[in-house]
Amino acid sequence: MKILLIEDDINLCNIIRGQLIKENYIVDACTSGEDGMLYALSLDNGYTLAIIDRMLPVIDGLTILKAMRGKKISIPVILITGMSELHDKVDGLDSGADDYLVKPFHIAELSARIRALLRRPTVLPEQEILQYHDLSLNPHRRELSCGDNTVPLTPKEFLLLCAFLEKPDTILTREQLMQKVWETDAPIEQGNVDNYVYFLRKRLKALNSNCFITSSYGSGYLLEVRHDPKP
Repeated sequence: MKILLIEDDINLCNIIRGQLIKENYIVDACTSGEDGMLYALSLDNGYTLAIIDRMLPVIDGLTILKAMRGKKISIPVILITGMSELHDKVDGLDSGADDYLVKPFHIAELSARIRALLRRPTVLPEQEILQYHDLSLNPHRRELSCGDNTVPLTPKEFLLLCAFLEKPDTILTREQLMQKVWETDAPIEQGNVDNYVYFLRKRLKALNSNCFITSSYGSGYLLEVRHDPKP
């Protein structure tokens, strides 16, 4: 598997790269946002996953991430950064990141998060189009549609929505959703489920769908249809 690493701290970049090589990954590493953008947007490189520092010189990590998603490059992306405020995490995840790791961190934790992301396929080719009322999910392109409107989903948004579409109108606990979307050996907080539910709600709102995700206090969430559908 081939990983793209973009980190401007040369010492940290070398440490991460060395560890990943020990774990038998092929690693392309660069230390500037300009070089990182070129690597990230080249479809010829065939990356399986990218690790991107948010605070890069000239071109920051969020800009690179948004450019990747805009070009429909859907590989898992882990953002690493010293910015630990909740709104910083939300900005990163909402821009298309699949995970967010705050510095300083243990390399073993980064490795666990990489394994967790790579164990799950980014597409499920054996699945057909999933539909529920006005929603249609294309698992091959990982796109959610409602009428003429379509939005791309990040890998974790996709897996979370699949869980809801497999059991619509059914309350799913946070534990069930965590088991469906995240692997258990990665350090995952239940708040991550809440964050991704928030992201999916924004997707549904952007699509102007009559479906929405309801909170069931003390239980979890369920996907259902609005009782007073919009005209």
